[in-house]
Amino acid sequence: MFRQKSYEKEQDPCLYLIPTPVGNLDDITLRSIDVLKKVDFLLCEDTRVTSELLHRLDIKKKLIHCDDHNEDTVKIMVSEKLREGLQIGLVTDRGTPIISDPGYKVVEYVTQLGFSVISLPGATAFVPALTMSGIYPSPFLFYGFLNSRSSKRKKELEQMKKYPFTIIFYEAPHRIEETLRDIDEVFGNRRIALCREISKKYEEIIRGTLDEVIPLCSELKGEMVIVVEGNHEQEDYSSLSILEHIQLYLDDGMTEKEAIKKVAVERGISKSVVYKEYHVHR
Repeated sequence: MFRQKSYEKEQDPCLYLIPTPVGNLDDITLRSIDVLKKVDFLLCEDTRVTSELLHRLDIKKKLIHCDDHNEDTVKIMVSEKLREGLQIGLVTDRGTPIISDPGYKVVEYVTQLGFSVISLPGATAFVPALTMSGIYPSPFLFYGFLNSRSSKRKKELEQMKKYPFTIIFYEAPHRIEETLRDIDEVFGNRRIALCREISKKYEEIIRGTLDEVIPLCSELKGEMVIVVEGNHEQEDYSSLSILEHIQLYLDDGMTEKEAIKKVAVERGISKSVVYKEYHVHR
């Protein structure tokens, strides 16, 4: 076990996760700017993208490329530099590191070694998309990117189609139409909000059903966030006996007590009735 007290000793070796703007460069926080200035060097997804941001902020810093392909090598170097007492920053091209972006392997490794990791609050694309969507915000599942292959994507969606909470996906513009069609096929014609170019000049939020939004996809550009309402259809259990109904949830891993309580709620009867029926006929 390692108990991190992040701010007791500000100059201890530390890896900072620094959010960068998803669109408008003015969205960067004052604290993020201060940390960018103070770290000894930066790990970044694309040195060209990070260089543009640093140039705007008038910050000069050594940049080291770090993405999904070289994290296993970079994490060793980072641990060595932390042992030397350095402070290191990690940024991705846009948004908060690790959220559908590189950085997890480095964080996992250095925390296992007992080093501190401090993540600064800041920009993410899915939070403004959710709050602008007009779809009920809580609870929600942030899924990120679905598989790029339709067959695998549909299998992922099948696992989520009964979830009652709002689900958020990221998608690239060249796959947006086929992804929405797969969501429509698996989930049915639900309400969605398609949010693109968040915080940029051409930010746009399209609210409607999947069938209404899909025909517009061919004209859309930019990074996409898809907010999909949850499944609010009531299951019909009238064809099941109480014993069969309980067994559905026992098979899903629920305890007997949990299953009886859930069946009572779904059938609109008391728990004592369900309990008696279950124990008499099982």
